[in-house]
Amino acid sequence: MSDALIRFLFQQKHVRGELAYVQQSLNQMLEHHQYPLPVKQLLAELVVATSLLTATLKFEGEIAVQLQGDGPVRFAAVNGTHAQAFRGVVRLQAELTGESFRELVGNGYLVVTITPNQGERYQGIIPLTGDSLTSTLEAYFAQSEQLPTRLYIFTDIQQHNRAAGLMLQVLPVEQEKARQDFADLVVLSDTITAAELLDLEPEVVLHRLFHQESVEVFPAQNISFVCGCSKQKCESALFSLGRAVVAEQLALGGLDMACEYCNASYHFSANDLQLIYDQL
Repeated sequence: MSDALIRFLFQQKHVRGELAYVQQSLNQMLEHHQYPLPVKQLLAELVVATSLLTATLKFEGEIAVQLQGDGPVRFAAVNGTHAQAFRGVVRLQAELTGESFRELVGNGYLVVTITPNQGERYQGIIPLTGDSLTSTLEAYFAQSEQLPTRLYIFTDIQQHNRAAGLMLQVLPVEQEKARQDFADLVVLSDTITAAELLDLEPEVVLHRLFHQESVEVFPAQNISFVCGCSKQKCESALFSLGRAVVAEQLALGGLDMACEYCNASYHFSANDLQLIYDQL
């Protein structure tokens, strides 16, 4: 599968769904980082989850999904846009002691920040109570949106740097019927396997799971890794740090700044720093 998000709707039931696939974009994000394998898997899951959450937005804007914990993974975040462009980063504070979600993150919080291009910023925060990213996100939807949601996310990092996800969510209409529709469909979707979701075309997945249902599938939306860093943005960051910091780096003869999202490096020579200093 190409990197894409596919939305679908059950025509006779009050439930919507999404499928997300990432491989090339995920590889672009991971290739310049030396994260341990379990950390790569966690970040891949977070990318798919962010794509699925971004598709629930009904406006143009951005979403940031963050994990903050006291485990070896102190911070993990993926930023996405309504156009399905994402970037992500992980910050470690200790050696890994295990591979499970809670062994990686420990105790902490899930933070979802939604920033419309027009309108007010919204932030939802819930404690990490689940034993997986999917269960934690399902708890987020139950608490923040009051919408029953089921998520399935699978990764294949050792071989291909790829991941895929499936989400079902009730529509906010006729709640009693919607919840029964949702429960019926979850029984079917619980049979999905990693091999099916990762290897089969979306139409085949939907037919295998819901062949007795009438499902409307919408055109796919491309998913891409877009870092957005540049030397100009690094220069702006130096301006914001002030004369003292720039003078300190000038005395050292130059500065290299690395982007934590894509690991690109930008060099500022003594002449570059002098020009910045003279403008402060």
